[in-house]
Amino acid sequence: LFPWRLLAMFFVRDVIHYCFQEKFTKISSEDPMSAQEFWLISAPGEKGANDAWDKLEKCTNNLAANNKFNIPDLKVGTLDQLVGLSDDLSKLDAAAEAVNRKLVQYLAEVLEDNKDKLADHLQIGNKDMHSYVTRFQWEGAKYPLKQSLKVLSEILGKQITQIDNDLKAKALTYNNLKNSLASIDRKATGSLMTKDLADLVKADDFVLESEYLQTLLVVVPKLSVKEWEASYAAFSDMVVPGSSKLIAEEGEFSLYTVTMFKKVIDEFKNAAREKKFMVRDFVYDEESLKAGKNERDKLVAEKQRQYAPLIRWLKINFGEIFAAYIHIKALRVFVESVLRYGLPVNFQAAVVEPNKSSSKKLRSELNKLYSHLDGSAAGPIDTFEDSPALMSLGVNEYYPYVFFALKMDFIDGKR
Repeated sequence: LFPWRLLAMFFVRDVIHYCFQEKFTKISSEDPMSAQEFWLISAPGEKGANDAWDKLEKCTNNLAANNKFNIPDLKVGTLDQLVGLSDDLSKLDAAAEAVNRKLVQYLAEVLEDNKDKLADHLQIGNKDMHSYVTRFQWEGAKYPLKQSLKVLSEILGKQITQIDNDLKAKALTYNNLKNSLASIDRKATGSLMTKDLADLVKADDFVLESEYLQTLLVVVPKLSVKEWEASYAAFSDMVVPGSSKLIAEEGEFSLYTVTMFKKVIDEFKNAAREKKFMVRDFVYDEESLKAGKNERDKLVAEKQRQYAPLIRWLKINFGEIFAAYIHIKALRVFVESVLRYGLPVNFQAAVVEPNKSSSKKLRSELNKLYSHLDGSAAGPIDTFEDSPALMSLGVNEYYPYVFFALKMDFIDGKR
């Protein structure tokens, strides 16, 4: 007897297809395919899997490039287990795709000015993404065929979680380093109102080691320079006459020094503020200035030290996560094919790469070829209102044959 969950799923599917058959019979006039999407499909064999392959090749002639998607003999388990696993694999598929995208995006960020070399780093072993998918071979050393489908999905799930967690940790460490360096560099840029003044001044500009006197740095708008030079000595009765000296000019501002008795500094600041002159909080300290410069040098050196190992880790783990992603797709194709076509296992899976602007015609030809498998299946399920039950099961597109979209836009895709 079929488990009740399987019966329920088939019942819901048939009812929904009956209700929406007319709506879904028409294939959309829009071309939903991009050049960066493959179709993973499978169809039942008759005498064997090869006859299904021959029919597919004949049907898609001049419309697509096809490659066999080689899925090994996996342990089927019970039908009830397959139904539950179908839902689990759907979630695992989404998680693997998300981690793939995060890793590629972060690799692009780390490459910075070398971002145009991103594609060169996205290798799985010695294969690029296209070659890995179209020449897919199950990696038995990582995902042993003697294990059950449930155990294989758990192995893949743990791998995805581990890579995701490691990526977060490595990104946090490297980003903190970059942010610290960027903060220092920001202080070296900008206007005289905000930038670090250490590179603009020298010891001779200040009265140092005085018990009573202190030299301040004041930013003066260029339009107010004459007013400053004529009035600064009157801001307090303890300003040293003639002590103001021009240090630098940048943009709309000039930087001046002025010396006064320490006890009138607050009074002077208030008077300067009223005149729109800004007193910068700066105390000349040779050791502190050297330490600041040394800190930047240390950060630059540390960033350079971490860069190569981080790139290497990202490259290796992209290969790992992409391989896991495709193995999850293989599991989904296998599970759905057994649920659709039954036992013994006899189906042919394929990677279909539609030719440019051919997806609409290709979909039509595939529907003609496989309509006898399930005449009520007709295409995308767009909203929860269309099919809440199937959407809840993670089924977003339903055709007479097993179908899964494989997004390949990891470099240019925006999610």
